[in-house]
Amino acid sequence: MFWNHNILIIFTFLLLSRFQPLINGSSEIEDEKEFDYLERSSKGPKQWGEINPEWRACAHGNLQSPIDILDHRVVVSPSLGRLKRSYRATHAVLKNRGHDIMLEWRGEAGSIYINGTSYQLKQCHWHSPSEHTFNGSRHQLELHLVHESVDGRIAVVAITYKYGRPDSFLQKLMPFIKPIERGEEDVGIINPKDIKLGSRKYYRYIGSLTVPPCTEGVVWSIVRKVRTVTKEQVRALREAVHDGCKQNSRPVQLKENQTVWFYRPQA
Repeated sequence: MFWNHNILIIFTFLLLSRFQPLINGSSEIEDEKEFDYLERSSKGPKQWGEINPEWRACAHGNLQSPIDILDHRVVVSPSLGRLKRSYRATHAVLKNRGHDIMLEWRGEAGSIYINGTSYQLKQCHWHSPSEHTFNGSRHQLELHLVHESVDGRIAVVAITYKYGRPDSFLQKLMPFIKPIERGEEDVGIINPKDIKLGSRKYYRYIGSLTVPPCTEGVVWSIVRKVRTVTKEQVRALREAVHDGCKQNSRPVQLKENQTVWFYRPQA
């Protein structure tokens, strides 16, 4: 019975992945003047879907992110397999996008493989506090590693952080983050392998970009382990963008029947 149930889960996921919309990795809006995160603002998250016709999914989409990952909705699926990462060091720049700080690789930074598809690593950026929640609990920071396939599909690996010891990868970037203004800063050769996952366990679901235009069809892989970051590191990321917001996290999108799979290695 378990085998049949597991095959059904994988078939459903493959079907969703196969027919997800083709989207462009650069489709995240980068001009902070177009939207913000202030709750009562005319450009706030509740208004995103009305600001621009191309952002309609923000208000009317059926697979919007982020979500609250609830234990009773999670389906264990060992057949998803390990996250296969093949990264390499290459040239990168830090960009102040007005609503976040983004590290963009300008060379071939490697890829991850999901269901036989290769997704090339393009950039990573940070949200504080975390966008995804876990049984209603939110962490202090969330890192998104954004990947794109040759046909324009998007896969994001997310890592969450709580306050504690410094994050070693972020610490290497701190000298560049502190003085950065609107624009970009050359940071030399950066190895994405230095971004530690800390666990083979992860959650998987089909969602959307968490900033306008909120395009759907994104394959999310959220690492189970919560890593640590200092208050100073989180504060530096927020202060660097000068956007006037205390946070840059989209509210959780409430969906009653959102399926979330969970991978853990078999004993």
